[in-house]
Amino acid sequence: MNTTESAAFWEKHYTGMDAQWGTRPNTVLTTLLADLAPTPGTALDLGCGHGGDALWLATQGWDVTPADVSQTALDRVAAGAEATGVTSRIHPQQHDLSETFPDGAWDLVTATYFHTPVTIPREEVLRRAARAVAPGGLLIVIEHASTAPWSWQAGQAIHYPTPDEVIASLQLDNTWTVERNAAPSRTATGPEGQTAFVTDNIIAVRRTC
Repeated sequence: MNTTESAAFWEKHYTGMDAQWGTRPNTVLTTLLADLAPTPGTALDLGCGHGGDALWLATQGWDVTPADVSQTALDRVAAGAEATGVTSRIHPQQHDLSETFPDGAWDLVTATYFHTPVTIPREEVLRRAARAVAPGGLLIVIEHASTAPWSWQAGQAIHYPTPDEVIASLQLDNTWTVERNAAPSRTATGPEGQTAFVTDNIIAVRRTC
């Protein structure tokens, strides 16, 4: 793919990051799926990073397409898949999601902390994510609703949308139901082991037909 501003930023980011950071699954996602999607199917992981969610999904029997703009991140996902014996269930794809999007339909589409300092049409990307959900499938969005001290946005005045605002921005029709709509707080751990009290948006919507 052509080098975009997003590709350049995230390639530098992952090249300079410990390859083990972000290799564990998001605990909110694992809890949601135990309740909302206990039977594995196909999954698309948007902005997969080092693949913590994608690799966990594959170990649970999901057939996963991890998508990221960084080839370094995707190479590390592939290495993780080989190390855990799930290569046949991991299909990495490189996309700058502001320009291209994976083709197909999935039983699960996830966007976990899909944030970037690079300007992208984020709401449109999430609407495309919803359109990529197969009938009966789920779109799960887990995102920051406050700024951690180690964030690149620390010290900035940021408006974080509420879960209701995020759901409204998806422009869903009456073939969808809302399974989760919450903004809980938790203690988070940063890349150097620091901790802070933060808030997340947790959104899960199901396409009924």
